Amino acid sequence: MSLGKTFLAEVLQEAASTRKLLAVIPFDKADFKPHEKSMSLKRLATHVTEITGWWKECLIQDELDFSVGDYKPKELNSTEDLLAMHDDLVEKATKILSEVADEEFAKPWTMRNGEQIYFTMPKVAVVRTWCLNHLFHHRGQLTVYLRLLNVPLPGMYGPTADDNQGM
Repeated sequence: MSLGKTFLAEVLQEAASTRKLLAVIPFDKADFKPHEKSMSLKRLATHVTEITGWWKECLIQDELDFSVGDYKPKELNSTEDLLAMHDDLVEKATKILSEVADEEFAKPWTMRNGEQIYFTMPKVAVVRTWCLNHLFHHRGQLTVYLRLLNVPLPGMYGPTADDNQGM
C-alpha cells in the first residue's frame, strides 16, 4: 500500500471522530474561553476544522511562507458551517492522498517567515506532526472546552462517561 493510502486510512478514521466532536459545538457559547489567554470556542473549533485542509500546504507544496499571502480565518457561524467545511476538506485530503506519489513524502518541506526559517524536515514528518498530531492536540483541547460547558462528549475511541452505558 502506498504511503498516501496508508495516511488516508488514518485520516478517514480520525475525520469521522472529528466530525462527531464538531457536531456538538454550541455556537450560543462561541465566545467562551476557559482562560483569558485561550482561544475562544469558535476560534478553536474553526482551527480544528482548518487543520484537515493542511494536506495541500504540507504535502503538495514545498514550503509555507507566512510573509506571503493574506491568510484570514474563515468566518464560521454555525455548527452546520463547521461540518460543511470539514466535509469539503476531508474530500480534498482524500483526493490528495489518493494521488500523491510515495517519493513526495521524502522531499524536504520548510516553514518560514520570509528569510527566517523555522524548520525544514521531510514531508512525511511534516504531515505526521502538522496534519495529524496537531489536529489531535487541538481536538483534545476542544473536548476540555466542551466538558467545561457541560456538553456531552461523543465517543471517538469508544464510549464516554456521557454515553450512559454504566461506566
